[in-house]
Amino acid sequence: MGNCLMQPAKLAHASSITFASSEIGKSQDDVKQDANNDSKRVPMESLNKSLIASKFDASVPSSLKAFSFNDLRNATKNFKSETLLGEGGFGCVFKGWIDQNTFAPAKPGTGVVVAIKKLKTESFQGHKEWLTEVHYLGTLYHENLVKLVGYCAESDNRLLVYEFMPKGSLENHLFRKGVQPMAWVTRMQIALDVARGLSFLHGLSANVIYRDLKASNILLDSDFNAKLSDFGLARDGPTGDNTHVSTRVVGTRGYAAPEYVATGHLTPKSDVYSFGVVLLELLSGRRAMDDDRVGSVDETLVDWARPFLMDTRRVLRIMDTRLGGQYSKKGAQAAAALALQCLHTDPKYRPPMVEVKATLENLNNPKIAPATPPTQASYGLKLFPLSSLLNLLVWVLLSVSSVMVAG
Repeated sequence: MGNCLMQPAKLAHASSITFASSEIGKSQDDVKQDANNDSKRVPMESLNKSLIASKFDASVPSSLKAFSFNDLRNATKNFKSETLLGEGGFGCVFKGWIDQNTFAPAKPGTGVVVAIKKLKTESFQGHKEWLTEVHYLGTLYHENLVKLVGYCAESDNRLLVYEFMPKGSLENHLFRKGVQPMAWVTRMQIALDVARGLSFLHGLSANVIYRDLKASNILLDSDFNAKLSDFGLARDGPTGDNTHVSTRVVGTRGYAAPEYVATGHLTPKSDVYSFGVVLLELLSGRRAMDDDRVGSVDETLVDWARPFLMDTRRVLRIMDTRLGGQYSKKGAQAAAALALQCLHTDPKYRPPMVEVKATLENLNNPKIAPATPPTQASYGLKLFPLSSLLNLLVWVLLSVSSVMVAG
């Protein structure tokens, strides 16, 4: 099956939109010329694809299950439209069923539910991302990374089999109309889960940079525990005396760090910036890029929110109105301050993810970050302890009594 059969929701398992700083300012003629040049390079890309595929068997992790294409076709009822979960630049994602022990295809409603991502056969870039995802998710294990069960590399078919995440993506719960708004506690727990996943990646000897953090790539299980998915753009970070790795600029507008977009220099602090954007989305309920937002069509969520984040008197104006004020004011202010740190224009001043994780762990601890009721400062009044007021009352009564006796 080469094409999807319906218009599904955008899905977390799909590849990201890519952009390059070198494309900024190009005319339509330039873009058309680039497209023509790309079409002329197809034979070379096909050769590269064959060379990459020839090295695949030697590098695939042995822990992954190698599925046949026929098995996955049967698991998805021949990739029928009713099993389609979503579509993106990578291809389509289907819901499938496999036996828990043998991994053989099972009847719908039996066995274990899995998500099966099917690469478009004509996508060379998708093939490279597919290999990258097999490499990372086949060797890395963490409770906040989506689990890769197996793969299929039969003929020109490239598929990946993941654990199924029943609640779908964070994007759907934050922005889709008609969905019940998530509670404050749930949002902060999701932020902590994401921070734990990123902190794990950055703490590895390879210093892995995720590079594609966004709401649609954060998947939720039945209890709203969050996991990072779609590792097609991940890569090893700088090691030794190197301060960065130089790459072509890919990612999603509104989430990518400004210095990365401008220079192609990638560091773990690029992920920290993207985390700041996601945290801002959790606080505000607004998209990183939203054409419906009042103002410039090019204004990002960060552009809109920054003036409020820098003013403690106005910072709560960014909060999602769908929360109905049901959140810790002190916790919201602390989370907003953390977002501002992560979004610093100079990456040197962004905190490492291990510190971000620690801050969120404190915020999620009710003993450390209790709900904050309206304070005296909110009303411009100064309140005194009850004992002080009682002492004052006794003093006044005694004074009045003394005056009466003297009279």
